[in-house]
Amino acid sequence: MNDIRRLSAGLSLAAIVAAGAVSVCAGSGDVDVETLRHAMVDTIERHSKQSSEQISNRVLEAVSRVARNEFVPAEFADAAYQDRPLPIGHGQTISQPYIVALMTELAKVDPADVVLEVGTGSGYQAAILSRLARRVYTIEIVEALAREAAGRLERLGFSNVEVKVGDGYKGWPAHAPFDAIVVTAAPEQIPAPLIEQLAPGGRLVIPVGPRDAVQRLTVVEKNAEGLITKREVTPVRFVPLTGEH
Repeated sequence: MNDIRRLSAGLSLAAIVAAGAVSVCAGSGDVDVETLRHAMVDTIERHSKQSSEQISNRVLEAVSRVARNEFVPAEFADAAYQDRPLPIGHGQTISQPYIVALMTELAKVDPADVVLEVGTGSGYQAAILSRLARRVYTIEIVEALAREAAGRLERLGFSNVEVKVGDGYKGWPAHAPFDAIVVTAAPEQIPAPLIEQLAPGGRLVIPVGPRDAVQRLTVVEKNAEGLITKREVTPVRFVPLTGEH
């Protein structure tokens, strides 16, 4: 398949965490979208304070700088700043904002990092990662979603992200190793190629478990000697990771 250069996105399905009550009429001109975006961030922060996984101000700031209403279909604009997943077509969704923020926090992205995202979707997760990392590479298996996200992120000015249409299970060896890898679809087992492409000191954040069932959001870390540790964080529910595996 063709590559789409210098663009980004994020495929997802949602988590089980309860939805917030923020509403928006993004297309009406009657609502201050900036205010609603900050209200969404406040909801994420409240979830964080009730959890053992604290979301940093740096990640919250990155979330606050990305307009979620730009990453949802027009018919769902009224719900853009609710803390819940929304359909984006092709059987996929944009993830719940809290889960996006949590996965971003768990990835521990630094300004000099090179990040891989598996599952491009509408572009929301990759857009947030791009605010934190030096470079983001993202892979989407649904070509139509990748191309839509590519155009969207080009229009919005995200210039440090590159999209590839392809099978994310295999990673992106040409740009490995990666300081962080974020996977927004769930395999039943952690893909070996992604662990191989993780840099020493790197982190892989991935939902793992059977399709159409509850999965576990898992953090995989590789130390300087190449030893692997795994930690389960919270129950989630994502679309299955598809491809040849």
